[in-house]
Amino acid sequence: MGFFERGDVKVTIIAASTICGRIGPDLTGSPVDRGFLEKMRATTDASLLGAETLRQGDPEMRGPEGRLFSKRIRAFITQSGDIPVAGRKIFEQGPPPLIFTGEAAAAALRHRLGGLAQVVALPADSVGRLSLVAALAHLEKLGAVSVLVEGGGRLNYACLQQGVVDEILLTLTPKISGDQGAASMCGGPGPLGDPFLSLTLLSCEAAETGEVFLKYRMNKGE
Repeated sequence: MGFFERGDVKVTIIAASTICGRIGPDLTGSPVDRGFLEKMRATTDASLLGAETLRQGDPEMRGPEGRLFSKRIRAFITQSGDIPVAGRKIFEQGPPPLIFTGEAAAAALRHRLGGLAQVVALPADSVGRLSLVAALAHLEKLGAVSVLVEGGGRLNYACLQQGVVDEILLTLTPKISGDQGAASMCGGPGPLGDPFLSLTLLSCEAAETGEVFLKYRMNKGE
């Protein structure tokens, strides 16, 4: 597995999950967790979300006190080009978002979105996945040196599978789902390692809310 070279864009996955590893449906962290996410947005140059997150909700990627940063990049990635527009605040407030998609879907998406977003076509890798390395290279050209990946589970899986992740920030919430059909923090067609990817725990902090804030570094090359 080829990893994105350190010294380029730093990529951090951030997520909150139940203790059984589910991120949905309708899982929300406490105000403490929300504040942590907003602080991380304020200290990174871009956020990257999967299109399913936009289809299921109305993310704006705001920072502390509801701020929208004029120079911070808000990006989505979609293989299909299925991007909802009606009623989505991200197309109405703040800088226009960036939409990564495949070359086959790019022209139609540009025509449909017009000036509401910038559409960037990504090449596919040898197995047909959109290249996240190419997406990060584009973000770097725009001035980003740190990117916050906000999910969902399929995007987290793709980032880990393509080896572009440097660290993971996971909030473990004091909740259990038990729903085997609910989205997981990372979900895909097979194991990411042999059979696991290896992480190093950098910090662990318990909050009065019952949440545990975990920070892991990817052990690259293992």
